[in-house]
Amino acid sequence: MNKLSLENSAQITNRGLLILLVFFCSLPLSLAQNAVITGIVLDEAQQPIAGVNITAIPYGTVTNSDGSYLLEVIADKNLQLTFTHIGFKTITVNNLVLNTNETFEFNPVLRADAIQMANVEVSPTGDRITKGITSIAPELVRKIPAANAGVENILKLLPGVYFNNELSTQYNVRGGNFDENLIYINGIEVYRPFLIRSAQQEGLSIINPQMVSKVDFSAGGFQAKHGDRLSSVLEITYKRPTQFSVAANASFLGFGSTLETISKNKNVSSITGVRYRDNSLFVNSQQTQTTVRPRFLDAQSQFIFKVSPTLSFNVLGHVALNNYTNTPIARQTNFGTINEPKALIVYYDGKEKTQYQTEFGALKASILPKDNVKLDVIASAYHTNESELSDVIAAYQIGEVANNLGTTDFGQAVNARSIGAQLSRARNELDALILNLEHKGIIKNDSQQFRWGVKFSLEDFRDQLQEATFLDSAGFSLRPPNTAIPNNQPEEPFTGAIIPFEQVAALNYVKTDRLSAYLQWENRTQWGNHDIYYNLGIRGHYWNSRVENGNNNSHLFFSPRAQFSIKPNWEQDALFRIAVGSYKQPPFYREMRNFRGIVQPSVQEQRSTHLVIGNEYSFQWFSRPFTLISEAYYKHLNNVNPYTIEDVRIRYAAANIAKAYAYGVDLRLNGTFVPGADSWVSVGYLKTEENWNNRGYIARPTDQRLKFGVLFQDYMPTIPNIKLYLNLIYNTGVPGGSPNYENPYEFQRRLRDYRRVDLGISYIFADGNSNRPKDHWLAVFKELDVGFEIFNLFNNQNSITNTWVRDVESQNQIAVPNFLTSRLFNLKMNMRF
Repeated sequence: MNKLSLENSAQITNRGLLILLVFFCSLPLSLAQNAVITGIVLDEAQQPIAGVNITAIPYGTVTNSDGSYLLEVIADKNLQLTFTHIGFKTITVNNLVLNTNETFEFNPVLRADAIQMANVEVSPTGDRITKGITSIAPELVRKIPAANAGVENILKLLPGVYFNNELSTQYNVRGGNFDENLIYINGIEVYRPFLIRSAQQEGLSIINPQMVSKVDFSAGGFQAKHGDRLSSVLEITYKRPTQFSVAANASFLGFGSTLETISKNKNVSSITGVRYRDNSLFVNSQQTQTTVRPRFLDAQSQFIFKVSPTLSFNVLGHVALNNYTNTPIARQTNFGTINEPKALIVYYDGKEKTQYQTEFGALKASILPKDNVKLDVIASAYHTNESELSDVIAAYQIGEVANNLGTTDFGQAVNARSIGAQLSRARNELDALILNLEHKGIIKNDSQQFRWGVKFSLEDFRDQLQEATFLDSAGFSLRPPNTAIPNNQPEEPFTGAIIPFEQVAALNYVKTDRLSAYLQWENRTQWGNHDIYYNLGIRGHYWNSRVENGNNNSHLFFSPRAQFSIKPNWEQDALFRIAVGSYKQPPFYREMRNFRGIVQPSVQEQRSTHLVIGNEYSFQWFSRPFTLISEAYYKHLNNVNPYTIEDVRIRYAAANIAKAYAYGVDLRLNGTFVPGADSWVSVGYLKTEENWNNRGYIARPTDQRLKFGVLFQDYMPTIPNIKLYLNLIYNTGVPGGSPNYENPYEFQRRLRDYRRVDLGISYIFADGNSNRPKDHWLAVFKELDVGFEIFNLFNNQNSITNTWVRDVESQNQIAVPNFLTSRLFNLKMNMRF
């Protein structure tokens, strides 16, 4: 690197990353990383072709004897990729732009008379940008540090994506809740457990980041081919192995391993991942002293079988077992103000045990009857067996906190008062089976594409809810408010039965049949010298819910959607797009269950109209590529089913009694702040409110106004194998909720702002760029890195919910924050053979 480039690197670090230096000591930084193009070149008989010349000027390579190739190129540049071989037609891919560290798999079929392109995307970046899709490099997913690392962790660094709990893989998008997000793996919809109420119980995401090859995300205004949810779409594509490989990773939090295989004739390949995680390190950093063992284990496999040039099968299987056993001992939470500090002291007795066991399997058949036609048939099944068992007694008192620095009891609770107790009991069990049968098709004709799909689903839920909470203050059992029986204790003796302050008891058997379909037409054309893209589509959805010993209900709706993009023929590289559509979400089982646990089959679909206007401007800054992405959106919602959120547990009113709106602006500056390392800064503003039964608008539980996120990669110039990864999140607080039986219109106090920085530093012993002699001890490794992570670098106290405690003397309820994890240190190691 010459002197001029080093000066530029210093300038961009000092200017473009000034905001990071406020939070972290500056490092003299700068390194280059490449993108990779890989795959297998085949002939018409699906046999590998050796000696194919592959060029992306000025880079080039030749396929091996097995037809495989790997070509390293510079990221963030417009490339022309060419495949040439005597006796075959030349394949040329134009305008190929790869993200930093992106691995783009391209498996062309060379023919003497034609070029088969029906099952290949040839514009991994440009095509997604036109359609309003954010693509994330899989390497970022695997490298960026987080308490619960993975795809969802990266999403939370994007504008418009919110959530203030580092232990959860769930997220809110533009004012919606996490039941409003679609998730697909290999085009197959996947599901999450239903009963989880606490993020520390949540465990592993169904998405294994070590198996991922492509991540696409849309925060709104998505196409008709996607399902019927209100907020967002996350599309995950798993790897198609091109060679045998074994990978492993380990840390204080657990370990994982991935195996990739491929047959000699390249017709059969597989990738299998196994993960184990123990969150004790995080849970024990919270303010509750406990004997806890949160253990999570999962295994998943993907098999690809090429039967013929026109027929292939994809088999996906997943099994997960999440066990959470907790024996709480004591808790002290300090809250209040500097002048009036208070403390909640709790002593526990009892135990809670939670288990979620899920199985998922899918078979996908892909047929290519013609070069421009692709047909898919998908069958999938999801089964979950979940149980929550708990008996916990909590004796509590509220006191003052000694705040005199010179005293020995500084920070301790003194003058404790308001003694009370609470008994919480739960016996919840849920067994659910979801079956899907789906057909999707696509016809390509030059610049036009016509898509269609039809899907039938059968859902069978068997749910038993038994929850009770007894409250006792100063030796007197508290009855629920608004009870008909008078209680004048202690002036008059009360001989009535002791009943729970809060109780849920229900036994639900619910079956739902669903039939959905979509039609979609896409076209690329020109308007003068300007490039035009537009997409028109419509969805239809019919469902019938049947409740045992209850009423049945059927509904039918249609959802038209449209997108339009224009890339003007300007000297500046700019693109403008607009999306508008109707998005309707039919109720899933949890949305039909009210606060009392009773299923209400009369619940109808929630409705939302999206209007999204976006712009993308690409430019060179210090001779490096940057993109500024901006979107403004407005969502009008009616037929809303309001809900409350406690940690990650959602409880619905199970009635369409509200209307709502959400609007905001999202900005993201993406680019190579440091040469060859992709980073971004994102800013978002959101406002969302709802109106219950025309009582007036109040903030929704997801009204998180301001979002600021940073994802940053760097390295040390003198030791380029030392890499730094950092993510920073700042979210303003959401409404803290209200006590049970209370009016939410009277409780709009917000939680404190969420601030968190996670830092990871690794030393790269070997990677794809390594070229060592065969007798070197590192030659056996394709990848090897060792490093450490510091979670919550500045030890910020963040809270997720409030615990409401009744003061016996004043009869007021006090909001005591439930704090999240503190600063932690973690060692990790990754390797691939």
